[in-house]
Amino acid sequence: MTESGERPRQDATRTSGMRRFYVVLALIAVFGVGAVGYNVTLGRSDRAASVPLELEGFDDPEALVALARGVTKGDPNAPVTILEFGDYQCPGCGEFAREYKPGVELALIETGRAKFVFHDYPLVAIHPHAFVAARAARCAEDQGMFWEYHDELYRQQARWSPEADPLGTFEGYAETLGLNASDFRSCLNSDRHADVVTANLRLAETIGVPQTPTILVNVAGGGTREASGWDAASIEETIELLKPGTTAN
Repeated sequence: MTESGERPRQDATRTSGMRRFYVVLALIAVFGVGAVGYNVTLGRSDRAASVPLELEGFDDPEALVALARGVTKGDPNAPVTILEFGDYQCPGCGEFAREYKPGVELALIETGRAKFVFHDYPLVAIHPHAFVAARAARCAEDQGMFWEYHDELYRQQARWSPEADPLGTFEGYAETLGLNASDFRSCLNSDRHADVVTANLRLAETIGVPQTPTILVNVAGGGTREASGWDAASIEETIELLKPGTTAN
């Protein structure tokens, strides 16, 4: 790679992607985080959907944002939004979830200063179980236990990730957490939520999310940027940089 060749094009691509992110973030603000304007319920397959769907009609950012529903923890009216684009089979995402996210929640989410929004970004080319894992978490969400299941997937990542077929293991986690096993199994062994997970994936691609995990911080009236690190102190530092009136903003 030369200094005047490939790298500048990569930087330009990322800059363009982040510009698109600002547009998409504005649309999220209009719809409200988690609003679903396009409810495409499939649920027709008797096999567990493990790969993204071919979605049509979502070249329009408004339509894409409406379907790509993140899952929110914390005060929905908090002035700061911390967005994670994550993959359940990604080791770095597991590290963030286990080692750093609890501190972020304690310092920022539980105090009401920020809300946390998780968006699925299953990198299926290198993580073959990431898509169905994302669906499993959404099946748990149907029973009001998304975050409990989300955390369990990351706690147990080293166990299920190398399995040839983790569906039985995923069902076991649902039982351990006290979910209705029959309802969860029916959801998991179908294509339910495949549309939403696919839309989240396409959203990440559209705005140029470079990797997983990517942690973005948005401050109302102050803009958006990638967090300088995964820990609470780094995210707080990014928040301060984004506050309206800050010279570095």
